[in-house]
Amino acid sequence: MMKKINYITWALAASVLFSCQDQLNLQPVSQTVVGEGGAGTAGSAIKDAASAEAALAGTYAIFKNGSAEYYVMDYFILGDGQSDNAYAGADNAAWFEVDEFRILSTNAVAARDWSYLYNHIASANSVIANVPKVTHASLSADRKAQMVGEAKFIRARAYFDLVRIYGDVPLVVDELPTITSDNVEEIYGQLYPARNTAEEVYAQIIKDLEEAAPAVPKTGPNKNTVTPGAVHTLLSKVYATRKDWAKVKENADKVIALGYTLMPNFEDLWDGKHENSAEAIFELNFQDWATGGNWGSSMFYGTDWKKFNTPSNDLIKAFDDEKDAVRKASTIFTANVTGKWSDKYWSLNTFPFAYKMRNTDASQNIIMYRLADVLLLKAEAANETGDLTTARTLVNQIRTRAKLPATTAADQAAMRLAIEKERRLELAFEGQRWYDLTRTARVVPVMEAVKDGAGKSLNYKLTDTRLFWPVPQGEIDKNANLKQNNGY
Repeated sequence: MMKKINYITWALAASVLFSCQDQLNLQPVSQTVVGEGGAGTAGSAIKDAASAEAALAGTYAIFKNGSAEYYVMDYFILGDGQSDNAYAGADNAAWFEVDEFRILSTNAVAARDWSYLYNHIASANSVIANVPKVTHASLSADRKAQMVGEAKFIRARAYFDLVRIYGDVPLVVDELPTITSDNVEEIYGQLYPARNTAEEVYAQIIKDLEEAAPAVPKTGPNKNTVTPGAVHTLLSKVYATRKDWAKVKENADKVIALGYTLMPNFEDLWDGKHENSAEAIFELNFQDWATGGNWGSSMFYGTDWKKFNTPSNDLIKAFDDEKDAVRKASTIFTANVTGKWSDKYWSLNTFPFAYKMRNTDASQNIIMYRLADVLLLKAEAANETGDLTTARTLVNQIRTRAKLPATTAADQAAMRLAIEKERRLELAFEGQRWYDLTRTARVVPVMEAVKDGAGKSLNYKLTDTRLFWPVPQGEIDKNANLKQNNGY
């Protein structure tokens, strides 16, 4: 009882502090930042079209500002550096823990990414909860529906990452009222939620996306707008993770029907001259430092200091074995860094860097979803449902752009591996590889087989209990209802 009283006392005090101290990461995951002076919820300022649009713009801006460290950096190290595509690189001990599968519950990256994703969810929740309440004539019913749909996509996208990173996580879909002495007992469980099962989280993700699909804008000023293409792409990814192949195909077909086309040259996607291209489905747009510039490029590319996501010997061997010179040239850059740093994996005179984000002046866009990804998901769905012909056609469509011969895969098992390889080479350093390996249950054997440049095993010790990150210890310390993942 005393512990509960202490939580209540903290919650009441924190309700006043959140508005000016949200950067201290004190709030539980269920709590949004309160309004001025602690009066009202974050969404209470949403009263008309202007304030509603500002709130939604703020939710989009979290990709570039409030949670930028996740979206421009951690997302890519988690998806590639944790896999066989890259070594952690740089000199950050927390990322070495991730790279070598010895992560602790006190890991700083695990703690911050949990907070960043819930921060994004809280912002989306505010839009979802409050925009429908606006009665001002300046905001039409159609626009309200669009805005809620856009926020539901953003919320679903964040939960999709959370459930894949941490497993069971608290499912928070409501904005809390202002905390007072009268209601704190009533909302105590919402302030300190337990973890929902992954099945419950996936059900909410799918519900959000199915509701968003018919509501979101059909187009936008650029690809940084949530449109039906983005929603159905995410649904394809979610259903692939759930192995519902009919739904993967259904949603992939909806994306394809919207008219996206592959860029003629693979390099067009990364040269900075074709942003918001015909292939891009959802793209984070960056302009300059003043508007939330993309500093992530400098984390991966450049010779001023040792960068993150150093391409692995295994990945470069995969490109070379496939004779995939086209995609390798756009994906990996080498430079002589002799005298600048040491490295246990690479010779310093031809040191590799991830190259898809190469513009370091803050204006580098990030392509989060593109058509090639969707075509390969459809190929996977076709193969898993016995349609080898369609799978082969789609894989060859991707290979043709890379100036590679047709796949030789002649049966379902061979095609499964061919698609896995194609996704690796096509999507390297786009934050996909780790999730592809985990959802296909291939991650343990693949990671155990990884070798260094001399052909020696790296002896990764990966077990099923290490496929999810630990729940951050700081979150458990704040919330007695949270339980830790097995193995931590």
